[in-house]
Amino acid sequence: MRKALLGSALLAAQTLLAAAPVAATGLEIDLEGEAQGTIVIDLFEETAPLHVERITTLAGEGAYDDVVFHRVIDGFMAQTGDVEFGRLGQDMRYAGRGGSQYPDLPAEFSDEVSFERGMIGMARSNDPNSANSQFFIMFGPAPHLDGGYTIVGQVVEGMEIVDLIRRGRGRNGSVVGEPDRMVALRVRDDDPVAPPPEEDDEVELE
Repeated sequence: MRKALLGSALLAAQTLLAAAPVAATGLEIDLEGEAQGTIVIDLFEETAPLHVERITTLAGEGAYDDVVFHRVIDGFMAQTGDVEFGRLGQDMRYAGRGGSQYPDLPAEFSDEVSFERGMIGMARSNDPNSANSQFFIMFGPAPHLDGGYTIVGQVVEGMEIVDLIRRGRGRNGSVVGEPDRMVALRVRDDDPVAPPPEEDDEVELE
């Protein structure tokens, strides 16, 4: 019954989001472990408003604090966000199986964005409409994910920190030992923007 009521509330929220103007939203995440520092994320509230609302809600509630990166595949992505089973100190054998108390979200696929380095996608099960709280950060491009996973944002500062997240083992990328974790998240009401790429100094030929 509680899931049904939450589902009805979600449908109502979708209607309100569609009718209301979209606010600019960013996110700061403090990491600890082999990767230490703060990353800044621009959330894509125009193409994935429901998923942005979910992440900012959970961040505001402190649900992501001390949640680990339980699955990290070198050259591919680092996955986190299991607010049910993925908190530091819990049994990591169950990390990746949980979600929040809120209902799963309908997919918000978009052809306006692609899975490039630094993009953030929403993890899900085989059902495209099963994303909930977990997300992953791309180490490199993965265009084969386009149209199959909702892209919710992009790292605009701190990819050099993301690159240091402790890697997992095997094809599944399960992290052995103490994983890196998110220790604090802060929602911003502005849209963080990536700095312009640095131009290489031109070398003059004599």
